[in-house]
Amino acid sequence: QVQVVESGGGLVQPGGSLRLSCEASGLDFNNYGMSWHRQAPGKERELVASITRTGGSTNYADSVKGRFTISRDDSKRAVYLQMNMLKTEDTAVYYCNARWRFSSTRQYWGQGTQVTVSS
Repeated sequence: QVQVVESGGGLVQPGGSLRLSCEASGLDFNNYGMSWHRQAPGKERELVASITRTGGSTNYADSVKGRFTISRDDSKRAVYLQMNMLKTEDTAVYYCNARWRFSSTRQYWGQGTQVTVSS
């Protein structure tokens, strides 16, 4: 069974840092592009960052460029999101997504991890 699990969320003050982790199992990890999405209360889910299956290309939402870094470690079947200089507007539930390289019809979501940025 495919399982995608996020961890690392929590409460942090503005300007602080957090590192989110996502571990995937039950799939051929090397054939999946990975991404992080977030959803704040009353708002639609948005793409935050993505990374290709090879790790050779990354993309970021304009709102997080220069502050967030996505990376992957195939040996650990994991993807990470390093978040620096956090702002209150970064508060949201963060979700990990695994997308099969052959088709978007095969993709899996984690349960989400809460990130709260508050003084």
